Amino acid sequence: MDFTKFFTEYFAKEHETIQKLDLEEINLAINAIKNAWLNGNQIYSMGNGGSASTASHMVCDFNKNVSLQTGHKFNMICLNDNLPIMMAIANDISYDQVFKLQLQDNVKAGDLIIAFSGSGNSNNVIQAVEYAKKQEAVIVGVTGYDGGKLRKISDYNMHVPCNDMQVAEDLHLAFVHMIMRAFYQTQKN
Repeated sequence: MDFTKFFTEYFAKEHETIQKLDLEEINLAINAIKNAWLNGNQIYSMGNGGSASTASHMVCDFNKNVSLQTGHKFNMICLNDNLPIMMAIANDISYDQVFKLQLQDNVKAGDLIIAFSGSGNSNNVIQAVEYAKKQEAVIVGVTGYDGGKLRKISDYNMHVPCNDMQVAEDLHLAFVHMIMRAFYQTQKN
């Protein structure tokens, strides 16, 4: 079977979506991340499913690669990386609380939350973000579709305007790699 037509259509959709990105909005979000990093604030990431994978991937790339390349250590934690604590909270309390409870009494004013949610409506992410905002943390929402509630309540957004979860998730990971490269370059100058 020849899948080349399918590949061509898929990549065309990604290309079309990339053309619609609000680069100014994304630039503001990246600068918020950079400011938190350079100021030594704690940075938290989180997500569900594919977004959880991207949130975890970001921590790996930034805590290791960006820290080593720039000589300036990142202080980033992924809230979905501790599976036992997530399962304990989900089992004993509620899955809606798996991120919020990890932030309670930990997140502080000036800390930064990077919340990945393709739909922008994941209840456990929204509850954590709402709690963090009350603690005066800075929120960067990373969304797809129309951005949902997360896009509305975030201070900064890296939004993929596309009603296709796979394309949104592809570009969310591209954001991670793009930011990593940008930080390499700016630290050299």
